[in-house]
This record gives sequence, C-alpha cells and structure tokens, in this order.
Amino acid sequence: MPLSLNVGTCTLLGNYRENNEDSIEVNTFPDMTLCIVADGMGGQAAGEIASKRAIDVVPRELRKNLASAGDEEQVKQVVRKAVVQANEEIITMGSLDRDLKNMGTTIVLALWCKGRELFISNLGDSRAYMVRGGQIEQLTIDHSLARALVENKTITPEEAKEHRFKNYLWKYLGSKEVGDGPEVKPIILEKGDRFLLCSDGLTGPVPDEKLLQFIQEHPNVQDCADGLGQLALEMGSRDNVSCIVIEVVEN
Repeated sequence: MPLSLNVGTCTLLGNYRENNEDSIEVNTFPDMTLCIVADGMGGQAAGEIASKRAIDVVPRELRKNLASAGDEEQVKQVVRKAVVQANEEIITMGSLDRDLKNMGTTIVLALWCKGRELFISNLGDSRAYMVRGGQIEQLTIDHSLARALVENKTITPEEAKEHRFKNYLWKYLGSKEVGDGPEVKPIILEKGDRFLLCSDGLTGPVPDEKLLQFIQEHPNVQDCADGLGQLALEMGSRDNVSCIVIEVVEN
C-alpha cells in the first residue's frame, strides 16, 4: 500500500520572549514533502532573519536539484548541499550587515520523496524523534559543547542534561563548522510511525518519556502539536517553542 503523511505544526512566542526567532515550514509538492524547524540565534531580530532564510533557501535548493537525484546517496548529497547553501547565505548576510553579525540558526528537517524512506538531518540542538512500537528514539545529535564532551567520554549523558555548556552550540547554520554539510539519516517508514521535529524550547523542559506519553495519548497530529507547545510552556519553557508532528499512514 502507498504511504502518505499527516502533518501538524505549532510555533509559540512563549511567556518570556519579545519576538519569535523560530521558523517552521511544511512544503508539499507532487514529488516531495519537506518539513523544517529552525531556531534562530542573534541579537535584536537577527535570529529571526537567520531562521527565515533557512526555511527559504533549503526548499528552494531541494526543488532545484532533487529531480536529478537517482538514488539514496544522491538524495543525501542534495540535502547536504542545500543546507550548505543556506549556511553560506546566512554567513554572507552577517558579513554585509553589522546588525546581523554572528547571527545563526539551528535546523532540523524531514524530507519525504514519496517512497518508503524519510530523510532526517539537523544542525544545532533542534531535534528529530521517532515514535515506533511504543518507544521513542532521538534520531539526531545535538551539536552542543556538552554533547561533544559526552562523545569524548568526559561527562555522562545524564550529566550533559544539566551541564553549563548544554546550550552552547559549536555547529549551526551561520557557523564555519558546517563543512560539507550535515549527516543525513534515511529511515525506512512503517505504517503508524510518528516523527517529531522540534526546537529546544520543547525538549529543554519536557523529557523524552513525557514526549512519548503525550504523543501516544494524542492521535490527531494537529492537536498533538498544539498540545506539545502548551505542555512546554506549562513545564516552564523560557524560550520560543516550535514543533512539527508527522504521522505515517497508508492510503
């Protein structure tokens, strides 16, 4: 049976911020569906500008180049190049405008090319999760200094959750560390899979087990996305909160 995706979205200013530096985008075309969450960083409105540039450039580049991608490896390369192009444009904007200097944004995306695979990629600490078989799995790695310490076995994953460097990012759009682009992970889809793309305004205050419980208890994807946003605020999030909930169904 052919598959399709149901998608719900939510982005909230939150209780402590003056402007929403998060941007979310869902693009549905005949040949692909693309979901993006970007969490901007920078003074004044710079973070908001960076995140909006990310959700403009990546879909544009994918639309331009995806048709020529014939296999999985080529799709992954097209995704990496699209993210690299967004990085270059954000860096250029920052170099030309003093008010935008050092601006940046995280990004997490899910790309579906109407087959059995969903391609997941991220930079920064915006995350992608999969819920399958009653379990939740984080599909992405946070590009934070705390996570780097975990990978170097300097601290434990438990210590990283409360570490003073947990919100210090070393790789994101707008940084010189992007290189040839991020890792792109293909996931073979199964009916009933759920995916969550979100900014750290959600994952900061809400632990993974609470995310799993909430997603399982809210079958409607839009209700689920809206409810996750409110849950983050109720649990004390001091950031903008954005998420996209994706459900895999059979036609």
